[in-house]
Amino acid sequence: MARVAIAGAGLTGRLFAWALAREGHSVSVFDPAPDAGARGAAAFTAAGMLSPLAELESTDADVAALGWTSLRLWPAIAPEQLRRDGSLLLAHRSDLGAAQRVLARIGRFEMLDRAALQALEPALAPGLLGWHLPGEGSIDAPAALAHLARAPAEWCWGQRVESIEPGRLHLADGRTVVADWAIDARGLGASWPLRGVRGEIVTLDLPGGHGLQRPLRLLHPRQPVYLVPRGPERLLVGASEIESEDRSAMSLRSAVELMAAAHSVLPALAEARIALLDVNLRPALPDNRPLAHCEPGLLTLNGLYRHGWLLAPALVQQLLRESGLGALPEETHA
Repeated sequence: MARVAIAGAGLTGRLFAWALAREGHSVSVFDPAPDAGARGAAAFTAAGMLSPLAELESTDADVAALGWTSLRLWPAIAPEQLRRDGSLLLAHRSDLGAAQRVLARIGRFEMLDRAALQALEPALAPGLLGWHLPGEGSIDAPAALAHLARAPAEWCWGQRVESIEPGRLHLADGRTVVADWAIDARGLGASWPLRGVRGEIVTLDLPGGHGLQRPLRLLHPRQPVYLVPRGPERLLVGASEIESEDRSAMSLRSAVELMAAAHSVLPALAEARIALLDVNLRPALPDNRPLAHCEPGLLTLNGLYRHGWLLAPALVQQLLRESGLGALPEETHA
């Protein structure tokens, strides 16, 4: 059994804690947030889409492959927070040309005629074009984060880690935590050439029900948007990706554009109520690719950019195996 000290209680820090505690290691987690529910981590401001195919629009096959690995890992990690009903790509007929360029990058999809699309999602506006991406899914991000934080670890809230070296965390209050392994999962709290990429999300409540069964993305040349159901009455709308480290409140333009695009595909949203306008910064490296590094006494995982929920389990699994500390349980029949 090893003593492990983790810096950062965002998604990757909590995944490490969950996995290592399950393996019987002694785990302590240090984070500046006041408690497990504080929405400081970027993972809270996410729709939790698990869409390796759809992400091929803007990334490469390596990221998609890691995404499929994560989809095999999530069922054993957070089964109650996971949905895997596939996802939809949608386009207005006037935007077919732009949609075809995206589809050419994705490659694998099932084109739906009008009847098939309406059968899958009766609440959609008529006249839309649709493509089904089987095997994709989504995860309820806040619920999954709460679930992971119930792992039997020592959770040290309100404790900022200033620096890390193999087997040691140096805290802001001057103390040093000594362990067999240190794990750096601090996101933007790490002192690397990281940048924050602003992401914005709208949470809508519709007491009568929105009628959407699975995540969807609207392929639009100017304002792509995704809609992700969180239960029958709550819906997340997002897709903004702004090269800025501004943490201020959402702009009127972002809110209006996101909600107008969402309403154009789901007419029932005309009566929705705005529950939350949320903003956060995603940690990204210059090449927008994640860094997963293992050396004796130290694991480092950062720079997951916009793909945190899609990539985190696969990269945590990689580092656990490289270090010999264990492994996440993996679905065997997928």
